Amino acid sequence: MTTLGVGGPARWLVEVEDAEELLAAVRFAREGGVPFFVLGGGSNLLVSDEGFPGVVIRFAGRGQIEMQRQNGTAMVSADAGVEWDSLVLFGLQKNLGGVECLAGIPGSVGGTPVQNVGAYGQEVSRTIARVYAVDLEAEKEVELTPAECGFSYRQSIFNTTQRGRFAITRVDYSLTPDAAPHIEYRDLKAHFAGKAKPTLMETASAVRAIRASKGMLLSESDPDSRSAGSFFKNPIVPVELVPKVSAVKGCRAEEVPQFPAGALGKTKLSAAWLIELAGFQRGFVMGNVGLSRKHVLAIVNRGGATAAEIVALRDAVVDAVRAKTGIVLEQEPVLVGF
Repeated sequence: MTTLGVGGPARWLVEVEDAEELLAAVRFAREGGVPFFVLGGGSNLLVSDEGFPGVVIRFAGRGQIEMQRQNGTAMVSADAGVEWDSLVLFGLQKNLGGVECLAGIPGSVGGTPVQNVGAYGQEVSRTIARVYAVDLEAEKEVELTPAECGFSYRQSIFNTTQRGRFAITRVDYSLTPDAAPHIEYRDLKAHFAGKAKPTLMETASAVRAIRASKGMLLSESDPDSRSAGSFFKNPIVPVELVPKVSAVKGCRAEEVPQFPAGALGKTKLSAAWLIELAGFQRGFVMGNVGLSRKHVLAIVNRGGATAAEIVALRDAVVDAVRAKTGIVLEQEPVLVGF
């Protein structure tokens, strides 16, 4: 049930359709004195080789996607268990903008607010209007505004300050009818260079093609996609660190790949560039794991891999980047059972 395909078993697995069933599973775990974990699409998880000794709760929902138009926007609401790409396609078919650059990202709707999923210049938090969840401490249903979710780069309260407190059951997204596609990312600009203005659907198709070329689109025929997507976050660092990094590379500071960080005095560096600077190349192999042949950000299960092997490669990359640049890379996948 994870895209990496590693890790041991769950002691119990419970699939639920609504908040009431979810709470019943939580109470079962608490009464038995065992831990519980709420599983989404499994695309951002690394499960230990020992597995999980408690109750894994998988919110399947009823697969509902609904839409209401109001005040020039379209409010699209979906169960947490809905496949994320299904929601993207739903919006594209109705010519709704806001998530076209997030096409092809694996996982479920419920996982998008947790990681504040983002790609190719868009972040899901820019469209989220409301998050519905179960407060597992108070054992009641709640509604959270975007401000209450505390969104930032690849973060929210759900994976930081309030990790484990909320189980998301539904999300409302505010999408824009007939919007112009978001063509800001370098790869997208290059893809459409010299072409007429693309449609939202054409933009999403381009994103999927780019993701596939980097092994970031799930496909049984592509062994490089047996991963958790980008394993490492792009680090946000003080701008004064850039000249030091460029000196290590032997290039000018402006040649260091960097992006707006949304914080004064900070810049976002390319984790992939730093990994390659530290001596790792695409296709690097360590036992049954390796880096993708298309993209050094992804750690790939080459077949028969263990979670321990993935952790070992992760640590090797982090240590090498730190030794070379002084920058500590953070991982994106959530650890379960460690």
